Amino acid sequence: MRRLIRPALSGLLAAAGGIATAELVASLVRPESSPLVAIGGTVIDATPTPVKEYAVSTFGTNDKPLLIGTILVVLAALAAAVGVLAVRHRTAALLAIGALGLVGAAAALARPGARPLDALPSLLAGAVSAVLLAWLAPKAVTAPPPPSPVPAPDSAAGTAATKPWTPSDPGAHAGAATPQHPEAATATPPGPETTAAPGRTGRRSFLVAAGLVALGTALAGGLAAIIRRSGAQAADEARGAITLPAPADPGPPPEQTPGFYTPNQDFYRVDIALTVPRIDPRQWSLQITGMVDRPVELSFDDLLKQPLIERDITLNCVSNEVGGPYVGNARWLGVPLAPLLRAAGVQAGADQIVARAADGITIGTPVATVLDGRDAMLALGMNGQALPLEHGFPVRMLTPGLYGYVGAAKWITSLELSTFSSFDAYWVQRGWAQMGPVKTASRIDRPKAFAQLPAGTVTVAGVAWAQHRGISAVEVQVDDAPWQQARLLPVPSTDTWVQWVWDWPATTAGNHTLRVRAVDSTGAVQAEQRADPFPDGATGWQTLAVTVT
Repeated sequence: MRRLIRPALSGLLAAAGGIATAELVASLVRPESSPLVAIGGTVIDATPTPVKEYAVSTFGTNDKPLLIGTILVVLAALAAAVGVLAVRHRTAALLAIGALGLVGAAAALARPGARPLDALPSLLAGAVSAVLLAWLAPKAVTAPPPPSPVPAPDSAAGTAATKPWTPSDPGAHAGAATPQHPEAATATPPGPETTAAPGRTGRRSFLVAAGLVALGTALAGGLAAIIRRSGAQAADEARGAITLPAPADPGPPPEQTPGFYTPNQDFYRVDIALTVPRIDPRQWSLQITGMVDRPVELSFDDLLKQPLIERDITLNCVSNEVGGPYVGNARWLGVPLAPLLRAAGVQAGADQIVARAADGITIGTPVATVLDGRDAMLALGMNGQALPLEHGFPVRMLTPGLYGYVGAAKWITSLELSTFSSFDAYWVQRGWAQMGPVKTASRIDRPKAFAQLPAGTVTVAGVAWAQHRGISAVEVQVDDAPWQQARLLPVPSTDTWVQWVWDWPATTAGNHTLRVRAVDSTGAVQAEQRADPFPDGATGWQTLAVTVT
């Protein structure tokens, strides 16, 4: 087993050097062309929906680092195996490690919006890995020990102790000593240098080579990290330099109730981007094409010159479980989308807006939901700032009343007027519903599940939402007692969540169960039956257990 350590290490080092080279080149060409990002994106695309949902619900925003870590572990195992293979089948091993580069190149070219140059980092990774393995593999093979020398006799005549006995020896029965073979008599025991030198030399040669490769890998990886950090800083600086105009149609005075707005840094993030797109707003443009009379191209400055609206809108992900965290409320600043579409001239029969984004995703939004009077917009600002990079800078789309997967594309680059019958967007291709109206939902934020509560009046509070329909009532139930009406705090429109509060006279010690349900403005009561998010959003009342002491 010890004889395999050096070959396995040679494979790991060769692969690490190739990946570091690829990351360096990708940082100069396009971060999305990184083989890790390309392969990771391909894995995400190929992952069955139930597995995706499990990853999102279990790991949250840590699902992406976990995926990259898993890919690295798999690559490390393959690289170690290739290093061992090189001991006996050098050519096959070189072809195998080079093939890993071809896999990365194929994944990069298969990504939506890929460019031919995106294959370069992966191809270089394969080539560099093969060259490094060819250099390290011969040094990784442990030389067999030299044959044991024949010991010299104690005297010219030899002794019975040093003479091997054979049945044919004439002196075997007489006990006489017979001189050994003449060559054996003149053999000279090797000195200590003769025995140790081959092993030491081979080990020293491998360690020097391995150290050089590790050093080069560290330098390339470090330089790639510096370049990417510089790119991120440049994007942050470009974002910070933007002065958002005052809205032509401002929103109402901001709500002062704590928790009504979700801070940008706490706003949930669910997307397929393994690396956040760094987009220079000076180079950005938006095309409105497809089934329109007059195709339009708009720059970021063009949008800033449009009359802007300011609105409070709650956004939530279709992956959100009952009582889950993937919902947030913010004050958004943006360009109304309906006037832009009307200026382009939407043709008869167009019923879908296909939004394409820099991360390669497509989102299909019903045309009717943009033209029916709701505040659908191209958002430029969030809570008084330019959009954060993680939330779609420089421009994202928002459609109140729709889950994000059908109405809220981030890093948007184009809008194509099309039909649902002719094109399925990214998530629809994976089994999610074409239409994604938000379902009525509610959540208990206080107290937390399994809380130990002192007897007395306990404040039970949370949020409820049914965007673009609004919430008319929230009710709370303790154990199997009658439902109690909660107090609703004021909201600026039906497009935001509603904060609610109920004072519970918790006088009975012991374990209790709290439930919540909401009623929307149409009078429809939130569905009681639990259903998973797939394929069109979760349903069910949130229930949690607490103890009164």
